[in-house]
Amino acid sequence: MTASEAARKPLILVADDVQANVELLVDQLNTLDFRIICANDGPSAVALCFDERPDLCILDVAMPAGDLGVDDRSTGFEVCRRIKRDPRTARIPVIFVTALNDTSDRVKAIEAGGDDFLTKPHNRLVLGARVRSLLKLKAVTDELEDSYRKLRELEKVREDLMKMIVHDLKTPLTSVLASLEMVTDGDFGILTTVQKRVLADAEYKAEELLSLINDLLEVARIEDADLRLNIEPLAPGAFVADLVAEWEVRLAQEAAIVAVDVDDDAPVFEGDRTILKRLFSNLMQNALVHSGGAGVAIELRARADGDGILFAVSDNGPGIPEEYHEVIFQKFRQVKTPRLPNVRSSGLGLAFCRLAAEAHGGRIWVKSKEGEGSTFFVLLPTRATTPAERDG
Repeated sequence: MTASEAARKPLILVADDVQANVELLVDQLNTLDFRIICANDGPSAVALCFDERPDLCILDVAMPAGDLGVDDRSTGFEVCRRIKRDPRTARIPVIFVTALNDTSDRVKAIEAGGDDFLTKPHNRLVLGARVRSLLKLKAVTDELEDSYRKLRELEKVREDLMKMIVHDLKTPLTSVLASLEMVTDGDFGILTTVQKRVLADAEYKAEELLSLINDLLEVARIEDADLRLNIEPLAPGAFVADLVAEWEVRLAQEAAIVAVDVDDDAPVFEGDRTILKRLFSNLMQNALVHSGGAGVAIELRARADGDGILFAVSDNGPGIPEEYHEVIFQKFRQVKTPRLPNVRSSGLGLAFCRLAAEAHGGRIWVKSKEGEGSTFFVLLPTRATTPAERDG
């Protein structure tokens, strides 16, 4: 057998302070064609595990604890705990082979993260079967972990490529919008009514595309924890009035009716004005697009809710089936309704809303039934906190 072939054999750590027990286990494992390393106390077992990264550990429970900070009768449990809580060794299977046979010892072995428990004197065939079974399971787990790691790497490459492309799209689109605005303003001559209408439609579509690009970039920044909120105090009445004013022309074009109801005791709250305006603009856009046709009725409400402020955006659209209430907040997920089968959506608007609300320490959810419209609720704290502050 070559050195490389020998190195591919599974490596097993045997830890026991009784030399006769070590020799017995080594003899049995040698017959199964494994490589073996040995330790006779807790500290050396931990050190060997981290240095050699064995494929499996066989531990006695009672052995010298050294500087592990436990009594000798619990050394094996402490060794197992240290192995299992370190990401580098967490997937290494651990078998306890011990003279202890009390139920409480088995419970301690499970709590420490042990994968199997055999009492001395152990059966050689049973030990071999357990070892082979756990090694097969580890091999499958390692393969899955490796596949997941590669998938994450590919996902990161895809996300980075998407961000680069989207960012590069923004500059020429901004130039297109500027040129369209100059033409519609008459800077290059007087336009006919038809020309104005066509150019206005092109400008509107370009602005929609720019909004989509901004959503993509903001979603990426929030997910990368790279979004810095520009926090300022916001009065709910003025905030909602400003939002509706910005939508005045679009609402008139769609013949939509908007009702505003802000309670007098709705508190001043902290937030990033730009990000929150985009959040509620996405909800307004969602209501207009998915309600379909004239006669759209939208209601904006705000009231105090505990230590925060609760906003609600309601519409009289076709509603959302209950099974999609969580799905709609996921990236690139869309819901087709029988009444509006051809509505086009990027599947990013509500994903951005969720991330924006969470970035402020709040949350968003929907209540809706088919045929009864939808209400999106946004609960925000009066004092915005950063993710670092919330984690601390």
